[in-house]
Formats: sequence, structure tokens, C-alpha cells
Amino acid sequence: MFNNQILAAKLLETGAVRIQPDKPFTWASGLRSPIYCDNRILLSHPEIRTGLIDLMTKVAKDFEFFDTVAGVATAGIAHGALLADRLKMPFAYVRSKPKDHGRQNLIEGEIKSNAKVLVVEDLISTGMSSLQAVEAIRQVPANVTGVIAIFQYGLPIARDAFDNAECPFKTLTDFQTIIHVAADQKMIEPHHIELLNQWSANPQAWSAHYLVNN
Repeated sequence: MFNNQILAAKLLETGAVRIQPDKPFTWASGLRSPIYCDNRILLSHPEIRTGLIDLMTKVAKDFEFFDTVAGVATAGIAHGALLADRLKMPFAYVRSKPKDHGRQNLIEGEIKSNAKVLVVEDLISTGMSSLQAVEAIRQVPANVTGVIAIFQYGLPIARDAFDNAECPFKTLTDFQTIIHVAADQKMIEPHHIELLNQWSANPQAWSAHYLVNN
């Protein structure tokens, strides 16, 4: 049975999570980051995919009652559909913006009025994409039980955003677990751990410092 440490090891093993403290990645926002996550890689590994959904099903039971699953487009769609199938529940997904043709849907699939919805996201960084989906579902109107994601960076801005939205969230594994597993497997040096924690505490300041000094 998967747990947070086994999943973290699988993320590293498959390259879904990459750590490059000395050669940071550039996010779409322009921020430099010593870590990058692409959970979609896991979809290509059937055994890992099954173990992940086993774990997601277990963690989902920690939320209050829900009767519908909704994925956040695009990366949360596949895992959300797999979870909904496992739970035998209705599934829908939420676009980042309405289509510019046809019925101009923001939500694809059916979310019934007053449904209790668990939102599935692949990754929580700032939390903005997840919470946009939460707000769209609340406008149905339906109730959002919470957000479940595969991985989170543990950024303060995300915790604050979810608190302000009064929306609970849980993840299957997280930044600190990844660091712990990577260190145990000698994938990172001891001095990298402090650097990674500095980034997690304040990614904007860390990124600015890197750009000034490189």
C-alpha cells in the first residue's frame, strides 16, 4: 500500500519531481525554483497509477461527505476521473476559463445544484488554480468539501489562500517528504536541504537572490 514516503520515492524515481538546486527551473511566472513537479508522468506507469489512486481514495475518506468529484483542468482531469471511477461517483472538470465557442462552458460535465464536491488537483503551488475551480463550483451553486492533490510545495501563500477561501485541502505527499526521501537516497547533498527550505519559506526572495547573483 502506498504512503506519502513511497509516493515521494516514486515521484523522484520516475522524474516526475526533479531537484536542481544549482541549476533552478524557471516557472511560467518567471520565478526560479530548485524543484519542479510534473505529476502527469505518473499516468504512464500503471502500477504507480494504481497505487496513487489507492492512496488518494484512502486520503479522500478523511474529508467530510462528498458525492461528486471534479478535476481541475488540465492536469487534474485524469486523476480526478480515476478517483471518481474508483468511488463510483459522478465526475466533471473545471476549465481555467470558459470555452470561446459552443456553449462556452466553464464546467464540463454535470455538477448538480447543492452537490457536495471533492476537487482533485495534481499540484498545489500558490493554490490559485485550485481555488478558481472551487469558486466556479460554488457558483453552480454547489458545496466544495475540499481539495485533494498529489503534491504540494508547502508555500505559505498557498496555506493563506486556502484559509481565506475557507476551503480545506490535503495532499498525498509534500515538499518536506520529498526532501527527506531525496536526502536518504543521496540524491541531494546535505547543504542543499537548507537551500531548498529557504526557497520554500520565501520563493520570491530566493528567486530574486538567485537572479542577482547569477
